[in-house]
Amino acid sequence: MAAEKPHMNLAVVGHIDHGKSTTVGRLLFETGAVPAHVIENFRKEAESKGKGSFEFAWVMDNLKEERERGITIDIAHKRFDTDKYYFTVVDCPGHRDFVKNMITGASQADAALLVVAAPDGAMEQTKEHVFLSKTLGINQLIIGINKMDAVKYDEKRYEEVKAQLSDLIKMVGFNPAQVPFIPMSAFNGDNIAAKSENTKWYNGPTVLEALNDLVSPELPTALPFRLPIQDVYTISGIGTVPVGRVETGVMKKGMKVSFMPANKDGEIKSIEMHHEEIPEALPGDNVGFNVRGVGKNDIRRGDVCGPADAPPSVAEEFTAQIVVLQHPSAITVGYTPVFHCHTSQVACTFVELVKKLDPRTGQVKEENPTFLKAGDAAIVKFRPVQPMVIENFKDIPQLGRFAIRDMGSTIAAGMCISIQQKEMR
Repeated sequence: MAAEKPHMNLAVVGHIDHGKSTTVGRLLFETGAVPAHVIENFRKEAESKGKGSFEFAWVMDNLKEERERGITIDIAHKRFDTDKYYFTVVDCPGHRDFVKNMITGASQADAALLVVAAPDGAMEQTKEHVFLSKTLGINQLIIGINKMDAVKYDEKRYEEVKAQLSDLIKMVGFNPAQVPFIPMSAFNGDNIAAKSENTKWYNGPTVLEALNDLVSPELPTALPFRLPIQDVYTISGIGTVPVGRVETGVMKKGMKVSFMPANKDGEIKSIEMHHEEIPEALPGDNVGFNVRGVGKNDIRRGDVCGPADAPPSVAEEFTAQIVVLQHPSAITVGYTPVFHCHTSQVACTFVELVKKLDPRTGQVKEENPTFLKAGDAAIVKFRPVQPMVIENFKDIPQLGRFAIRDMGSTIAAGMCISIQQKEMR
């Protein structure tokens, strides 16, 4: 049963045209997630259209048509199994989608597979993806040096690209000694599932072995309990029932809790999951719970429930590291867009632009810049216009990341590095 295996979210990232889709297609094929006959049909179709070089990318591109033709396999979910884990691919077709997916929580990646084409080596976007992965809290990395067939499986070229990437990931804080650099060809299948005859000089893991070697993320049960509220219901005969997902810690029946920034206290009378009462809930569990002492109008979506003796942090101001993804002009002090953090949406003002960072290395580029524009990374001080819960990323990462949205799109993404607490009691 797939359900028995631990689950991992894998972000597949890399520069456009370096072979991400082909790599994902190949992984799905090699692990049996895409039946061989489907591939065979695409191959025939590709040949009949004179596209002699059949690409696994076809698998990905043709799924849409397939669904329209009524074939039942749907790999939109992009799920595949290795011996040890079952993986969901957090698909990152573009730079911005990657960041948006990563921040909106549904797909916090546990690890990243960075695909870099051997002929090109590291490109600007490769550098940014590495920096972003780190900024968004990914700390396990696998690097696939792809298209080795295009450089005739040359060990010297592999070593050059590996050296280049080692320097790059070091700047951001990854240890190259702990990162596998796999010479591969997603197109021909070299070193994906089986060791390749074409790279006898390489003795490291295949991609599937490297995926098996990843460390399963620990459930953050040791952190303080936090549950951001999604909705609040009143159920006759029971009372107020908030609903949400436990992000960290353990929620227990009988616990004394505080809701912030509502500043309301209560006691958990019962916890329900899938319509069954349970004594405790763990991170990842979506629950409804009944609280004694809290009325329907006391709390709302965006409030966070935590233990009364270690309540969620409410920020008067906070400092964060952000990456500006897109903005039509320049961002200056006074700009007040909406921050999406866990389930809350609160407008926050840019109070001080502290430092501009190099988006490829995280090094300081400029102190107190006058403005920020698309592509910049920076450390900024913010003031929420109304009380909001946010936690320090290094203490409770699940409540420390956020997306900044304006005019219907994601402007920036970031993580909180320090908080000036608001006095609540």
